[in-house]
Amino acid sequence: MASSPPKNTLNSQQPSSITRPPQAVKFGRRTSSGRTLSLSRDYDMDVHGDYSSGQNDYIDYTVLMPPTPDNQPAGSSSSASTSQSKPNANQGSKTGNKMERRLSVMKSNNKSMLLRTQTGDFDHNRWLFESKGKYGIGNAFWPDDIDNGEGGVSMSDFLDKPWKPLTRKVKVPAQVLSPYRLLIVLRLVILFFFLWWRVTNPNEDAMWLWGLSIVCEIWFAFSWILDILPKLNPINRAADLDTLRDKFEQPSPSNPSGRSDLPGVDVFVSTADPEKEPPLVTANTLLSILAVDYPIEKLSAYISDDGGAILTFEAMAEAVRFADYWVPFCRKHDIEPRNPDSYFSIKKDPTKNKKKPDFVKDRRWIKREYDEFKVRINGLPEQIKKRAEQFNLREELKEKRIAKEKNGGVLPPDGVEVVKATWMADGTHWPGTWFEPKPDHKKGDHAGILQIMSKVPELEPVMGGPNEGALDFTGIDIRIPMFAYVSREKRPGFDHNKKAGAMNGMVRASAILSNGAFILNLDCDHYVYNSKAIKEGMCYMMDRGGDRICYIQFPQRFEGIDPSDRYANHNTVFFDGNMRALDGLQGPVYVGTGCMFRRYALYGFNPPRANEYNGVFGQEKAPAMHVRTQSQASQISETSDLESDTQPLTDDPDLGLPKKFGNSTIFTDTIPVAEYQGRPLADHMSIQNGRPPGALLLPRPPLDAPTVAEAIAVISCWYEDNTEWGDRVGWIYGSVTEDVVTGYRMHNRGWRSVYCITKRDAFRGTAPINLTDRLHQVLRWATGSVEIFFSKNNAMFATRRLKFLQRVAYLNVGIYPFTSIFLVVYCFLPAMCLFSGKFIVQSLDVHFLSYLLCISLTLILISLLEVKWSGIGLEEWWRNEQFWLIGGSSAHLAAVVQGLLKVIAGIEISFTLTSKASGEDEDDMFADLYIVKWTGLFIMPLTIIVVNLVAIVIGASRTIYSVIPQWNKLFGGIFFSMWVLTHMYPFCKGLMGRRGKVPTIVYVWSGLVSITVSLLWITISPPDEVSGSGGISV
Repeated sequence: MASSPPKNTLNSQQPSSITRPPQAVKFGRRTSSGRTLSLSRDYDMDVHGDYSSGQNDYIDYTVLMPPTPDNQPAGSSSSASTSQSKPNANQGSKTGNKMERRLSVMKSNNKSMLLRTQTGDFDHNRWLFESKGKYGIGNAFWPDDIDNGEGGVSMSDFLDKPWKPLTRKVKVPAQVLSPYRLLIVLRLVILFFFLWWRVTNPNEDAMWLWGLSIVCEIWFAFSWILDILPKLNPINRAADLDTLRDKFEQPSPSNPSGRSDLPGVDVFVSTADPEKEPPLVTANTLLSILAVDYPIEKLSAYISDDGGAILTFEAMAEAVRFADYWVPFCRKHDIEPRNPDSYFSIKKDPTKNKKKPDFVKDRRWIKREYDEFKVRINGLPEQIKKRAEQFNLREELKEKRIAKEKNGGVLPPDGVEVVKATWMADGTHWPGTWFEPKPDHKKGDHAGILQIMSKVPELEPVMGGPNEGALDFTGIDIRIPMFAYVSREKRPGFDHNKKAGAMNGMVRASAILSNGAFILNLDCDHYVYNSKAIKEGMCYMMDRGGDRICYIQFPQRFEGIDPSDRYANHNTVFFDGNMRALDGLQGPVYVGTGCMFRRYALYGFNPPRANEYNGVFGQEKAPAMHVRTQSQASQISETSDLESDTQPLTDDPDLGLPKKFGNSTIFTDTIPVAEYQGRPLADHMSIQNGRPPGALLLPRPPLDAPTVAEAIAVISCWYEDNTEWGDRVGWIYGSVTEDVVTGYRMHNRGWRSVYCITKRDAFRGTAPINLTDRLHQVLRWATGSVEIFFSKNNAMFATRRLKFLQRVAYLNVGIYPFTSIFLVVYCFLPAMCLFSGKFIVQSLDVHFLSYLLCISLTLILISLLEVKWSGIGLEEWWRNEQFWLIGGSSAHLAAVVQGLLKVIAGIEISFTLTSKASGEDEDDMFADLYIVKWTGLFIMPLTIIVVNLVAIVIGASRTIYSVIPQWNKLFGGIFFSMWVLTHMYPFCKGLMGRRGKVPTIVYVWSGLVSITVSLLWITISPPDEVSGSGGISV
């Protein structure tokens, strides 16, 4: 070693010179003892070629590096520094002293030894490589022996994950949204100039046509503005389920066991008639809820049977028994969807992405069990009737025996009268409605029923064993959530307020039994398609600012719709367009199902923070005054009243504090608990009105008899007397569309809502594909909108807490049915033009055609961009346009008439329940599509079609045989008539049925309309040449 030339290592330094070439640096490392080793000697390499000398040689890899101070970390560029820091292999005995000196340098306050001689700056490179802090300081490596001062920082302080939000907004790309807004402004300008030109250029030859068309066009422009303005700010949202799990379901100092800290959720399912809403459909919905991916001890399910039918009761009991196997099976194999009927109907390979070897065996067994379950459900009606007959026969024989004993062994001459009751399996009378209606046991007159069919689950997981009904559930939690059957009391003389009253009864009962901070309501035919949907919704409620959110609305998705979606049943333009745009304002409207509410907001309280929007267009934003804090709002009692200084006389009545919840003190005590549990987690300084972590880890108390008795008492028909239920608290009464009104009242208090579109559909349901059923459904919605327009819930009377564009959206909800009046008139205008030979303008000049072209082009471009940012298809958009005209000329017009009759004459409106049952033809799932069920709603669309067809024939004949044919007016009339007929094409297909045969009534009606219209037109406008008595030609 002494005779060999010295080897330069990474720590070796040579004086730098500008004229010298870059020196060679050999890679090496210094051990803890101070000895320098070359990295080239760490491995034995077999070198061949010119460098081979017949044995294994060790060679050094050399790298050329410029001699700058930055790449010479062991010292500065000066020779003094170099000589001071240059190591030698023979100085191994002095290594310990050198290391101590280095550490003493780092620990001393004198930084002069670490200053670069050239610049006088602190030499970070020397500190890094000549101390044990070889990687510096940071969250990748932090030396244990560094003097941290008073902070006491260590590597463990960097192991905690940084705070992350649970949700984020995803804005629509500017290259789509900016042209969209620009085109809207451009079309508004064009519409203004077009209408101004139309008003200032009347048609002197046909003033009546000109006047009708002007009125209709002005209204259409106004209606379009109401529809398009709320769409100016569409947004998308995304939730982070991983962050939710890290915050609420992982071990932490406040939650050492890692038990879920999420709030409770109560799921409501409403049904009313087992004949129109089959119990098998409701049972499958219940099974999908019980198997949802949410903490079992935090989830509760409730079924509201407003008909009090024993068939629904028995079906739910069967469903709970089947859930003991279905729910653990779903957890074990991660099944999606968790509705068994939908799962077993999937056409794709069921074994895809299933890793457990016993999946096929388990699936085969559970499929067999489900088939038997369906047989039992479908056989319940007959079984219950046979049971009732047997028990009634037994009671009849018993009464006859008693009568004989009293009458000396002979039956009385009048016989024995026995009530034909409906019996339960345990031999007791069913307290609800009977097959043969009797007093206290018929629709609208029966006792309240509350049955807890699945008890409150234990706090700790209950693991299954290897032989759980032929299934191996080892390591699988076999608990199922609590489930209760509820049927509120009904008595004659009480207004039970339809579905809204049933929902409010469940709100009170669930508050006493489980008191979940959030409520998810579903229709009986809407099942959970995404088992993580509740968690995704919870991300928004538990995120920063989530305490201001009153509900999370999920889009409605439907199954069983015909592939062409003839009647726009998917309604994607509304759910993916309008609702997504409202999410950029104050939030989407409540649409009746698939909505997760904050229980505290349902009770009518104000949000913890709200804003007021002043000015003509709400451009002046300011914090709302007189907003009660949560602590103030929670201190409620039935006798409490507001002080004059906290409730000024100028306040809107909708902004007061709810006071009258009924006479149940147990219920009122649950209100502040629900408010506290619904607060977001206070894990960041930006979280306002939060709760500490680990506050929801305590188990729920077990249910006892007094608690259940109190829950039964709050669903009695008299409980809501002299209370604010239905007026301010809970679902709002007074409209057939109670959902829209309930959401509006929350927004009016300053609450916000969120539209949650999940990657996998959250819920799926069914929709009527028959034309008659579809029109009746639209009729009910439109009638509710008319009621809203003529009530105090009209958006024109809203508070200043409602944003301007949100107010416009709610105003459109109440106004859109009235468009049908102008739409029907405009559909007849082309026929009138063809009949009269006139047109809505003097002539088809350049001005009219230019305006028409610009308006049409801007509308097409706006629609294309709307399709782009909403994600809907062009065919879906076109189907929506077609059904807008079909529904507008039939159901909307009838809704206006019915609404006016109710407002003016007080005539109540009753609607039949939309059937959820499938068609009788099991081989064709779209059999209902071709069924023709005549209704009065067909009259107006059919009249429009016939009149336009007759007008085309008459107009063409007149022009062809005219001395001076006016082809431009003919083509103008035919063009608009064809526009009407093209939109009516789905209606015509619906009338023709499966084989394309037109019903006889259509021919009869067409003939009557044609003859009537022809005679009427001849009377109003006789031919140009009429021979008078004097032979004078006119």
